[in-house]
Formats: sequence, structure tokens, C-alpha cells
Amino acid sequence: MIKKLLLIALSCGMLSSCVSKKIYTDLEDKYANLKKENKALSDELEALSDQKNQALNNLSQLTKEYESAIENLNQTKSELAATKSNLDNLKASYEALEKNSSAEITKNSKKNRELLAQLEAKEQALVAENERLEKLKRELESRSQRVAELENVIAAKDANMRALKDAISKALTNFEGKGLTVEQRNGKVYVSMENKLLFQSGSWSVGTEGRKAVQQLGNVLAENPDIAILIEGHTDDDPYKGNAHLSGNWDLSTKRATAIVNILRENASINPENLTAAGRGEYAPVASNDTAAGKAKNRRIEVILTPKLDEISKLLNDI
Repeated sequence: MIKKLLLIALSCGMLSSCVSKKIYTDLEDKYANLKKENKALSDELEALSDQKNQALNNLSQLTKEYESAIENLNQTKSELAATKSNLDNLKASYEALEKNSSAEITKNSKKNRELLAQLEAKEQALVAENERLEKLKRELESRSQRVAELENVIAAKDANMRALKDAISKALTNFEGKGLTVEQRNGKVYVSMENKLLFQSGSWSVGTEGRKAVQQLGNVLAENPDIAILIEGHTDDDPYKGNAHLSGNWDLSTKRATAIVNILRENASINPENLTAAGRGEYAPVASNDTAAGKAKNRRIEVILTPKLDEISKLLNDI
């Protein structure tokens, strides 16, 4: 609903060639909300990575406890064997002294009872230690399985993002060398299109060649419904001197990002809920603005594709 209102507001602005203060303020608020959502998504991904590291640390600690329990068990077994040996020696001594006075026999009998009590206590301790060890082992196996599942899910998502990058690169082969690049980093796919492919100077109307590139990108995205799609508009640092009804580069970058969203929405197979448009003006350059070539690289649209992390979050909560 918000995106429809924004589209209506923009359309009215272009038809009347006059943007009121209220509409501009609304656009700023909506952009701020979109920026917060994007920041929240990045923070969520970083938090999930931290949770995974914590889960691995917990698994390491549990492994150490398991190894310590094994060591304690072996020590208990050694003590039990030593106790049994002492008992056997005492029995032999008892038999040798049986012929002696009743006082000696009584003394040895008392020692016998003490050793038997010690032996029983050791056996009980051994049983308890075995039970604790089995519990630790089951817990270790369970956590190891969940960590393995998490790693498999992450690996699968990475593989899917690699496949998505390859599919996009293949679909946009005809636009190589025309200001378009596709790369994968930090678990995301970045599609960068320089303005020379998409827009005339100072305009947010997408040209024929640029529309074709966006439509072909949309065909690939339509086959990947579990991908969040963020479209960012960027400019160089030259002050905007075009349409008097635009406030500057930030406003222009937002309108250009929205123009790309509108083309993608023409594809009915793309879920509008997966789309986000944002303008960043000149504040996220990828090259120096001191040269014409650097400025050309900075004037761009970036389509940032992010896998949804619901399944990973669930696995982390289960660890």
C-alpha cells in the first residue's frame, strides 16, 4: 500500500511539474524507513553470523567437557582396578593370618569391610559417571547434527546465490562492456548498471536499451521468489541542475531507483513485497569523483539481491 501511495505521489509530481513540501517530506520519511529496513536486514545478517559463531563456541566447549568426562572415567576405572587389587592382596593376607589370633582376624575383617565399602562406592561413582557421559554424548551428537544442518543450509544458500549470479550474467551477456557488472560478495549478489545504460543526464526515464536490460534481469528474478531485491540509486557529487522540481541528487537517485522498481513490477511473477527502492545520492561512491571516468562509475543503479534468512534463524534458535 505504501509503495502504491509513493507511486501515485510521484506520478502527480511529474504531471503537475510541482512537488509540494508535504509530498517531499513524505518521500523523505519513506526513504528513511526504507534505509532503516535495509540497515535492519544487514544487522540481522550480522547477528545471525554472531549466533552461528556462538553456537560453534558452545559446541567446542561441550566437546572439551566430553573429553574431560572420558578422562575422569578412565581415572575411575584405574582407581577401581587398584582397589580390586588391594582387596585381593588383603584377602591373601587374611587367609595367611587366619591362623593367628582372633584379634588379628577381627582387625583384618574390619579392613575388609572398609575396602568392600570403598569398592561399592567406586562402582556407584563409575555408574553415575557413565550415565553423565552418555548424556553428554547424546547432547553433543544432537548439537553437532544441528550445526551440520545449519552449515548445509548456509552452503545451499551460497550455492543458490552463485547459481543466481551465473543466471543473471548469462541473461545480461549482451550488455557486457556497456556499464553493467555482476558480482557476488558477502553472501549477496550485486548487479551494477551505470547510468549511461539506463538514463539520459538529469533524467529518471529509462531508455530502450536500459529497459531491455532491466526486463531481462526481471525474468531471472521472477524464478527466484525467495530473494529480497533492493534497488539503490547513486549519483556523482556534481550538484543537480536539471528539473527545478527536484531537490537535488538524493531526490534524483530515489526517482531513478523507483523507475527501476516500476519496470520490475511489470513482471507479474515478481512479488512486490520483495522489492525495495532507495536513493543514496552521492554518498556511496565506488570511485573517485575527481575524474570523469570515476564520476561515470558513481552514476549507477545497484540491484542488491539477498537470500531470506528465516530457515537459518530457526536452526540457530534450536542450537
